[in-house]
Amino acid sequence: MYCFRIIITGDGYQGHPGITLRVTDLQVIAPAEVTEGESVILTCKTTCSLTDPTFIWYKNTHDLTTNTFKSNELHLQRVSSEDAGSYNCAVRGSEHLPSPAQYLSVRYPPKNISVSISPSGEIVEGSSVTLTCSSDANPPVETYTWLMGTTSVGKGKTFTISNISFEDSGEYKCMCSNEIGHQNSTSVTLNVLYPPKRVSVSISISSNQVKESSVTLTCSSDSNPPVENYTWFKENEASPVGSGQSYRALQSGLYYCEVQNKLGSERSAAVSITINALNGMNLAVYAGLVVLVCVCLIGVIILLKMKNKRTGSTVDQSIKQENLYENVTKNQVDPAFDSASANQDEALYAKVVRRAKDAESSDADASGSGEDEVQYASVRFINSGAEYRPSNAEDPSVIYSSVK
Repeated sequence: MYCFRIIITGDGYQGHPGITLRVTDLQVIAPAEVTEGESVILTCKTTCSLTDPTFIWYKNTHDLTTNTFKSNELHLQRVSSEDAGSYNCAVRGSEHLPSPAQYLSVRYPPKNISVSISPSGEIVEGSSVTLTCSSDANPPVETYTWLMGTTSVGKGKTFTISNISFEDSGEYKCMCSNEIGHQNSTSVTLNVLYPPKRVSVSISISSNQVKESSVTLTCSSDSNPPVENYTWFKENEASPVGSGQSYRALQSGLYYCEVQNKLGSERSAAVSITINALNGMNLAVYAGLVVLVCVCLIGVIILLKMKNKRTGSTVDQSIKQENLYENVTKNQVDPAFDSASANQDEALYAKVVRRAKDAESSDADASGSGEDEVQYASVRFINSGAEYRPSNAEDPSVIYSSVK
């Protein structure tokens, strides 16, 4: 831009046909603005006739490069936000007469987004926290959106959480948008500190021996920072009965735990434990098992004795059946036969057949030797006369043969 003034003498002035201004200085011709990623050409223009000029370019009053240009154009490829600034040019040898500066504006989406937390330091449940979003954008950011995870929770450059609770803990980020585009900030974490809450007691029962059963109580809670102290109490007793996250109960009663961190303490509801009933139940179970085992053993013994007794009886019966006796009686001989053989020894044969045994003995006999099938007993006696003796009188000539 050029300014001028006219100084005259007298009371007034007039010009006809007017004044013509011819600018012979250098000028930079460039677009007013360009979008990031595009290419642009800046031209150093003059109306003067110059012989083989060499041009020098400046950005923000600093030499753009140590090289000189024979052409009066400066080419910028894929401009970025760093290319924005004031440009001017000069001719070598007349560096003291540079062109007026021409500002190049580069439009780009939000970048360099950051989130600050106020107040800084620890965040305690119940306090108030403000998040502030900052960014670099051209044109300026039009919309700020606050996200917790992927859920939108607020709008605006700042986001305030009053009376913050442990449920507000998590990662936050802001999304900035302008007409060129949008961009998210990196996440910041709100770590809300709170005293213990939701304290509960769980019961674990173990029984490894007949005479001993144990009950283990375990205390659980939700707190930030973590619980520092666990203390166990039995109701109606002033002094603690134990410490630590787990406690082994040895007596029946109502037990509860109290937990504490640097922000406060909280106690659980009482749980009822009955040790004697538990031991009695175990004793009854084990006693029943012992009785059952004893009954089974007695039954097995009785069955074995009965089986042995039956086996012995069968053996005795077999022996009795083997010792058989057959009465062999002298046959009645007619007189003719008796007289003819008066002086000879009379040989009589009696056919002896074994008595039939039971099925098992018969099968065994069938597989035995042939001697058991038919046996003959030879009866030899001296004839003392041919006189007749009644058969029903006791005959001294009766011989018994034992067949086995």
